[in-house]
Amino acid sequence: MSVGLRTAAVLLPVFRDAEGELRIVLVVRAADGGQHGGQLGLPGGKPEPGDANLLATALREAEEEVGLSRGAVEVVAELEPLATQATGWLVHPFLGRVAPDTRWRLQETEIVGILTPAARTLADPSSRATLPFSSLWFREPLLVDGIDVEGHVLWGMTLRLLDDVLPRLLAGAWEV
Repeated sequence: MSVGLRTAAVLLPVFRDAEGELRIVLVVRAADGGQHGGQLGLPGGKPEPGDANLLATALREAEEEVGLSRGAVEVVAELEPLATQATGWLVHPFLGRVAPDTRWRLQETEIVGILTPAARTLADPSSRATLPFSSLWFREPLLVDGIDVEGHVLWGMTLRLLDDVLPRLLAGAWEV
């Protein structure tokens, strides 16, 4: 499965808000961010020579992109890697618990926003629709299976990852 694919690692940050609602942290990538510009995703990127392993990559990228210090993340699980369907990446995700009052510091050349939708909303089948997605990379709108999250389309690899993880998260597979 991974032949010819480039390697990347992402952090899937989660927290419970003041009401105990489980929330997922998504980043809004800058419009001019290449293939993934304008998309909702997770903090992450490709390994650098100083990274001890892929977890270190995910934590470094989260710190660089959204100001999440490595010590502020309680890594809960290493999740199954996922291949992107069009862009040639094998993405290694890590589930991490963060504090509900985390102060985000965005690397604005890469990340222009943070969204924290409720996990149960994202897992609700009625949230799904065929939605148009366009960006600088996809100038002609694509019709994608997705979820509207505050006016942004959640789709692609990030949605596939959440499709796998959310039912288990909501069922209590991990303590979050």
